[in-house]
Parts: sequence; structure tokens; C-alpha cells
Amino acid sequence: MSRAFPAPLLSLTLFVLWLLLNLSLSPGNILLAAMLAIVAPLMLAPLRPQVARIRKPGSIARLMWRVGTDVVLSNLQVARGVLSARRRPPRSVFVHIPLALRDAHGLAALSMITTVIPGTIWSELALDRSVLLLHVFDLEDEASFIKHFKDTYERPLMEIFE
Repeated sequence: MSRAFPAPLLSLTLFVLWLLLNLSLSPGNILLAAMLAIVAPLMLAPLRPQVARIRKPGSIARLMWRVGTDVVLSNLQVARGVLSARRRPPRSVFVHIPLALRDAHGLAALSMITTVIPGTIWSELALDRSVLLLHVFDLEDEASFIKHFKDTYERPLMEIFE
């Protein structure tokens, strides 16, 4: 069964999304949805590096809550920074954040988190995955930012994936 459906949840999701996007339960659409649900995961299976092992699922909800809160707070901070830019220009800097996180899924989640948080404009992961270079829109204290980043995002991801 796992050979025919290497990612059953992905297959089910593709099947349902195809039907929802087409707003039709015609036999042709059901057949196309089934073909997509079977063929796409088989073709994409070699691209999956490994199966993710989630160690502490409870940490996921806490991390999602924290990221959601930070998105709202960061939006407000960036808006305030943009509106007051004439009086006090933002202190944009590149910050090197040393990483202890090594799991590929954790690093992927970390990259997604850094893209949704306003104020983090650009990021680059070192080839050896040991340092994240992050551009921050307005930074007052680099050391406290690094500590906050590691405590808020990296440590929960390590709990979840490592």
C-alpha cells in the first residue's frame, strides 16, 4: 500500500482540492482527481528527503500561537517604524544567528517562519547549515534579538523535530 500511495495524506488532499477547485463531481473530474492523487505523490517521492519524525506534537500548537502573535506584533512595529521613519530612520542590519538545529524539516519550518514575520526582509542559510544570515528592518539590540529568535523559534523546532 505504501508503494502505491507513498504519501496518503497528500493523495487525499490533492484529490479533494482538485474537486473543490473545479466545483464539479463529474466522472471526468473524479477520474482526473484520482489520477492526480496517485501520480503526483509517486513522481514527487524522490524529492522528499526523509520522513519527518515529530517528537513533541504539543509544541507545534505553542509554536503556531507564538508565530501568529509575532506576526501581529511585528506588523504593528513595522508600521510604526515606517510611519516614524522621517523622525527616526530604521536601523536595518544583517544579523548572523548561529544555529543548533540540523533537521531538514526543522530548517524548512524555520525558513517559512522567517518569511512570514514582518521586519525580516531577507535571509540566507550557510551551506553547512550552521548560521542563518537574517536582514532585520529595525534592530535595537542584536544580542537580545538573537536570544529571542533562538528561544522563540529554534528551540521549539528542535523539540519538535530532533
